[in-house]
Amino acid sequence: MQGRQLTERELAVEPVDAARLLLGCVMESTTPEGVVAVKIVEVEAYRGADDPASHCYRGKTPRNEVMFGPAGHLYVYFVYGMHFCANVTSLTDGEPGAVLVRAGEVVEGADLAHIRRPSARSHAELAKGPARLTGVLGLDRSHNGVDLTSSTASVRLFEGDPVSDDEVVTGPRVGISLAIEVPWRFWIGSSHAVSTYRRGGKHAPDAG
Repeated sequence: MQGRQLTERELAVEPVDAARLLLGCVMESTTPEGVVAVKIVEVEAYRGADDPASHCYRGKTPRNEVMFGPAGHLYVYFVYGMHFCANVTSLTDGEPGAVLVRAGEVVEGADLAHIRRPSARSHAELAKGPARLTGVLGLDRSHNGVDLTSSTASVRLFEGDPVSDDEVVTGPRVGISLAIEVPWRFWIGSSHAVSTYRRGGKHAPDAG
C-alpha cells in the first residue's frame, strides 16, 4: 500500500520544482501481469520555448501535445527507435513543462520486474535508466496522457519518504546536444540505481 497520491496542484509548478518534488516519490503501474512500483531517484526538468533541449522548443505537435496539457499527466515517447521514456507534466494547462523520470528503485513487484528485465545483474539495475524504468513498469505509447493523479488510473504517483536537500545532487542533463550545461538533473546521491552520466549526444532534443 502506497502513501498519499500526488495532486495536479502540487505538480502545476516550475519543472525544476516538480523535479525536486518527485525525488523519493513512488510511481506505481498496474497491468494485467501485476503491479510494479518504483521509488524515483533521478529526474530531469524540461521547459518549453525557452529550453532548447525540450521537445516543446519549436512549438506544439501531435507528439508533444501532452506537455501542453494539465500537470500530473504521463508523457511517453519512443526514442532512437529503441525504447520508451516517461515524463510527468508540470506547469499549467497551455504552458509546456515536464520532468523526465530517469531512474528508480523497485519497491514493489520485484519478481515481475526481474521477468521484464532478465538481464539485470542486481536489484539496483532493474530501473537504472529511463528505458529500464519504463520496461519494468510495463509502460509504452498506450500510456501517453494517463492522469497520474487519478485514483483510478493504471499508473499513479504517490508521496514517498522525504528527501532532504543534503541528499540531493544536481548536474547537467544527460544525452542532449543543446543547453548541455543547464544543471536540471537531480538525483539522490546515495542511490545505486542512478543512471550513468553521458555528456551530450548526436540527437537533440532527446528528452522532456
